[in-house]
Amino acid sequence: MALPPDNRTAGYRPTVSGDLFASAATERLARRAPLADRLRPTRLDDVVGQEHLLGPGRPLRRLIEADRLSSVVLWGPPGTGKTSLARLIARVTTQEFAELSAVNASVKDVRELVASAKARLGERDVGTILFLDEVHRFNKAQQDALLPSVESGLLVLIGATTENPFFEVNAPLLSRSTLFRLEPLGPEALRRLLERGLAVEAVEADDDALDLLVDRAAGDGRHALTSLEVAAALAVGRAAEQAVEGSETRVVLADAEAALGTKALRYGRDAHYDVISAFIKSIRGSDPDAGLYWLARMLDVGEDARFIARRLVILASEDVGMADPMSLVVADAAARAVEFVGLPEAKLNLAQAVVHLATAPKSNRVTTALGAAEGDARAAGTGEVPIHLRDAHYRGAAQLGHGEGYDYPHDHPEGWVEQRHRPAEVDGRRYYDPSQHGFENEIAERMRSTQHPEKGPVEEDPDNG
Repeated sequence: MALPPDNRTAGYRPTVSGDLFASAATERLARRAPLADRLRPTRLDDVVGQEHLLGPGRPLRRLIEADRLSSVVLWGPPGTGKTSLARLIARVTTQEFAELSAVNASVKDVRELVASAKARLGERDVGTILFLDEVHRFNKAQQDALLPSVESGLLVLIGATTENPFFEVNAPLLSRSTLFRLEPLGPEALRRLLERGLAVEAVEADDDALDLLVDRAAGDGRHALTSLEVAAALAVGRAAEQAVEGSETRVVLADAEAALGTKALRYGRDAHYDVISAFIKSIRGSDPDAGLYWLARMLDVGEDARFIARRLVILASEDVGMADPMSLVVADAAARAVEFVGLPEAKLNLAQAVVHLATAPKSNRVTTALGAAEGDARAAGTGEVPIHLRDAHYRGAAQLGHGEGYDYPHDHPEGWVEQRHRPAEVDGRRYYDPSQHGFENEIAERMRSTQHPEKGPVEEDPDNG
């Protein structure tokens, strides 16, 4: 399904208008493009997923349809449609659309683009939209070079990033943009995308092959389509070898497995959840051997290592908590190793994390504390921030009384001072009550020495952890 030439779509723009050779090259490039590129949506209704942003009446959709988009940052994992959305905007906007990749663009490129935008606005009264892919790869100097043009409205910035923009994008640039979070595609959205791909590739597929492609995509639409393209090529090759007249070309499970470089899980969807449940409960039960067994079983059948790593990170806080604070560090390091090292080597990192978590002292007191605090936050409403805790650093705060009466703990030899830190409606309510397990025993001692009288003493209960 080749995209029609569009002189506002970056990447398919002829260098000379009306140049027949350039037009032919554009058409051939579109025909040879990867399946994911050929399936980029050309209308908002073609977008798969992201209904919270692009569903009927949603703000981003309304801005795009009205061609009134201001600067935005699109934040989401790979394959969630950030680039496709930007290219879609290029098709519907009356403004000039320019595209830069932060991987190879320089400050000089930015300045040249700004100069062109100024000339275009002055000569033709046409604004400029800049799509900056991987905006987090721009350094501070490069982002600062964009800031005046974004601030003045000369450029409408569409920045795309897979990284947390609050850490990777300069605060002044981020404050002048609206942040939209794109979510991983769900199973139904991925299946719709794959069915479109099957139509374009003119092949059929077995349900178990599609199920495997959906499962392994982990919310990444581009990954799903790339895998399907390889699987379809394998199916076409097999059909050509068999040369059975009248037979359909069909992607089977073996094609999907070969495309993914992995075997399908040798248990069904219910067993998938049963095994991960047994894995978590074995570690929670301080049984390292059982934890290693279930880990090995999941890895052997091709379970997604990232899924396993995420469960370990959650368990580190939910079931170990402050009884061994290093458990979260170990689990996080294992999860990062899965991304950085990959399988098969990263299975050693996962195994180390399993043993550490299983043999660590256990406590769910952080989990129960958060639940109690959330209950009060919902029931008591949004109580006023005590006046002595309010921000007093801006001009005019003193006249409002903000910060008045605040007692700075470091001014006291003990390093703490008794004062109210919550709204009156919930003051004195205890949420975190440490167990006597592991490091929490030390925390309990410390809390007893700095106990607010109105909260009552920390109860010693070695059996509750």
